Amino acid sequence: MDFSLAVNCSEEFVIKILVVDDQETIRKVISHILKQLGFDRISVAEDGKIGYQMLKKGSFNFVISDWNMPNMSGIQLLKLIRKTDSLKTLPILLVTAKNEKSQVMEAAKTGVISFIAKPFSAAELEKKIALIFPESVA
Repeated sequence: MDFSLAVNCSEEFVIKILVVDDQETIRKVISHILKQLGFDRISVAEDGKIGYQMLKKGSFNFVISDWNMPNMSGIQLLKLIRKTDSLKTLPILLVTAKNEKSQVMEAAKTGVISFIAKPFSAAELEKKIALIFPESVA
């Protein structure tokens, strides 16, 4: 496994990632994997409401969000992002414990870039990111 995605990015293209999950352990695990992959501009939020506020204030290139969270779910966050002019093209990877066809269809209609099912490995996350950001691969 090649943990060098972000390291191979050009100097002009640095990926700033927002990880949104209500479980602190999951936020830490995802952040750790991202650091292993070479990403060092990682911020975290504990739910969609906080995540959306951070997105409006920051200049993020990518969001990894859990589907099921209190206050604002990942799908609600996705819908809100797609309605916000300054954020509507932002790539979003939804993390879900369920792989129900109805959820996949709803998210696809709303404009999700990709899914990843829990539990997932560093290699699986690396593949998803490489598909979203091919310029990050050497």
